Parts: sequence; structure tokens; C-alpha cells
Amino acid sequence: MLSVAAPSRMPLKLFLQEPLDRTEWVSVDHLVEKQAMTAKTGRIQARLARYWGNYQESSGQGGEVYTETHCQTVGRVRCPDVAYLPPDLVEQYGDFKVLPQSFPLIAEIVSPTDEMEAVFLKVQEYLVSGCQEVWLILPESQWVLLVTADQQQLRGLQDEAQTMKTLPGFKVAVQTLLA
Repeated sequence: MLSVAAPSRMPLKLFLQEPLDRTEWVSVDHLVEKQAMTAKTGRIQARLARYWGNYQESSGQGGEVYTETHCQTVGRVRCPDVAYLPPDLVEQYGDFKVLPQSFPLIAEIVSPTDEMEAVFLKVQEYLVSGCQEVWLILPESQWVLLVTADQQQLRGLQDEAQTMKTLPGFKVAVQTLLA
């Protein structure tokens, strides 16, 4: 991610009213503009959103799948690549500009320029803000890391990735997801 200085001081309250596209609010003086996706990462993002969406509909679990949609974490506003919101929270929050908590299921597609320490800190931030499960997708090394507060699973090309807490029963072959 590329850090950019805010055009002017931007208080959280103002950002929540008018969130900037593809931008995360870290502090009054620090906005982070998300990098544009490559064809490969965009394809993986679209594919996972479609798979989660198709599954939540076909399984009857309901809810909604979002891409690049803002959510509040502890003291920040993030914009996960793909996220799932179960039906009870869809009903509770309706059409929101910024979800006032983390999405329960989040996927981040890690680019080669992302700093892994920053990525893992963001995972921790999501987990302490209402997220139950984070998928870190690493297209270049062809891994999917599934993370909950108490468990981590690393999946390779010969494996399936399966949700552990949210969207029960969903699974996908890693090779299919990353193809």
C-alpha cells in the first residue's frame, strides 16, 4: 500500500460521512491509498467474491458479499478486498457508507509490494474489531493463509481452502481460486 498525506487534516467523523474510494483512514494525518490491482489480483478478487456470493445464495445462508467496502476497526477505517456480511448484520446495518465494525469474513489479496508485517498487523486489527476469519491470499507464492483468533491454516495448490467460522461449509480448491 502507498501512504499518502491527507489533502488536509481529515477527522474520522468527516471520513465516515464521506469515505474516499480505495482509501483507508489510519489517523487524522495519515490516509492509505490502496494500490490498483493487477489483472491477476483483480481476477482473484472477482472470482472469490463470485464464489462466496454463489455459495451464500445456493446454501440458503443469505447475507451479502462486498468488494473494496469500508469498515471500521479499532481506531481506523479499512477497505478489505472481499468481505462477507451475514444476513442479521445486513438487516441491522442496511445501506451503510462505512460498516461500524469489521466484516465477519474478510479476504485480502497480498501483492508482492505489501510489507508482510503490516499485513499481519491489519489481520490482528480485523480480528479485534469483530472479524471472525481472515483469508490472506498470496498469488505469487500460491498460498492461502486462513486466520482466526485461535487458529491458522496454510493451504497450497494441492489443497482446499475452507471457511472455519463464517459462511459454514464453503470450500474451494486453491488451484481453482488462484488459476
